[in-house]
Amino acid sequence: MDIELRHIHKYFGPVHANDDISLTIPSGTIFGLLGENGAGKSTLMKILSGYYHPDAGEILIDGKPVELQFPADAIRHGIGMLHQDPLDFPPLRVLDDFMVGYPKGLTLPRTEARQALRTISEQFGFTLDPDAYVGSLTVGERQQLEIARLLWLGAQVLIFDEPTTGISAQQKENLFAALHRLAKEGKTVIFVTHKLEEVNQLCDRVAVLRAGKLVGEMGPPYDLDGLVRMMFGKVVTKGERMVTPLGKTVLQIKNLALEDARLRIEGVDLEVHEGEVIGLAGMEGSGQRHLLRACAGLERPVEGKIWLDGHDMTGKGYHDFLRRGVAYVPAARLEEALVPTLTLLEHFILAGEQRGLVIDRQAALEHTRERIETFNIRGLPHSTVESLSGGNQQRALLALLRPGLRLILMEHPTRGLDLESAIWVWHNLKRRCREERTAIFFMSSDLEEILHYSDRILVFFSGQVSDPIPATETNIEELGQLIGGRGFEPIAEVQP
Repeated sequence: MDIELRHIHKYFGPVHANDDISLTIPSGTIFGLLGENGAGKSTLMKILSGYYHPDAGEILIDGKPVELQFPADAIRHGIGMLHQDPLDFPPLRVLDDFMVGYPKGLTLPRTEARQALRTISEQFGFTLDPDAYVGSLTVGERQQLEIARLLWLGAQVLIFDEPTTGISAQQKENLFAALHRLAKEGKTVIFVTHKLEEVNQLCDRVAVLRAGKLVGEMGPPYDLDGLVRMMFGKVVTKGERMVTPLGKTVLQIKNLALEDARLRIEGVDLEVHEGEVIGLAGMEGSGQRHLLRACAGLERPVEGKIWLDGHDMTGKGYHDFLRRGVAYVPAARLEEALVPTLTLLEHFILAGEQRGLVIDRQAALEHTRERIETFNIRGLPHSTVESLSGGNQQRALLALLRPGLRLILMEHPTRGLDLESAIWVWHNLKRRCREERTAIFFMSSDLEEILHYSDRILVFFSGQVSDPIPATETNIEELGQLIGGRGFEPIAEVQP
């Protein structure tokens, strides 16, 4: 299916999110859509998938104009979209969620659906248990489920909005191989990303958006510096590693064991110091999230001890950890961190310390404006959080963190962020380490991010946990070997 977008405009109040965008996307290609956070990529694709309606312009499929008022209209025309935050139903089982949107008849073909889910999972290298609850899945697994569902519904144009966020390197390789197969079968793949290496590896052609406008297109071989200049108007680099002097012990973990129905990790020993950044590497579901949640009081260990600034926190709940200066930033922003339908102003009121019985809304409004400006959030105090782009939601989450924290626990801290935004986020986090003596404990599927920003690294493999590895004494190849389970022997701990 050939797709053509002609003179698309979309406004959100005073914000011109898409400004006269025209694109032609031929069938059987993998077409990249590149741009910084808030450039208008997701908005444009939500228009193509029927989630939004354009204020002006038209959409043509195989040369014929179509009206896409709702996502169901798009699916009927063969267009499906994997959103950056998967649109699923956590209380349902995986198989039931997989069948959502099935258009034929009054009864659901559960046997047929189970077989289809198994076949698609094998093709893509996914590991989805049909009987598990969606709410128990990781972000990466939920993305996998949505990809499988769209394929089963017969989508001929597949839009992937940042699909590699939160999945492992091996899962990404499997996904890219499957996307190449889909394109060879004549399907149209639109790949929304801010990662240049993914464009270089995958796409037949790429268009670049900046501030809602189409600034240009490029085909291979790609000039990566040229793409960066198109995205940001300048060349952006990560810069040198930032080293922070370490202080006293903030977090101490001794012989910790955690388990659920699918996994057990045990024998975890670690000390985290003031100003230190610990990175957790491993495939999705290998235990990293369990350890982070245990250190926030969201999961209780079955064995071992957790101390925070010398206080025994074993078995205590989330609010006890919160009062001791621990903040937890989950990957599922709209499900676990932010409250849809509430505005930025209301979030800052909820996150702040309330003095007295009456809320000082004027002071709260001034504080919100200051946070929006400081964290460069593209939104207004009265913008609802779901109206923000994924990158701006992430900035809002960081802006909500209180000063003076002892420990920040983060799942995929730069999830959905472009290069410049990711650099800015880590500059802000490292400033906290340096000025406030905060320790940071984070997990990421981006090994370059882990290597560049961590002081020490823990590698997870099927519930096994390595001893801490100094980040300056390893590389991506060695970490990749460990993540895959090869040569997974205990590594002598080097104390900071």
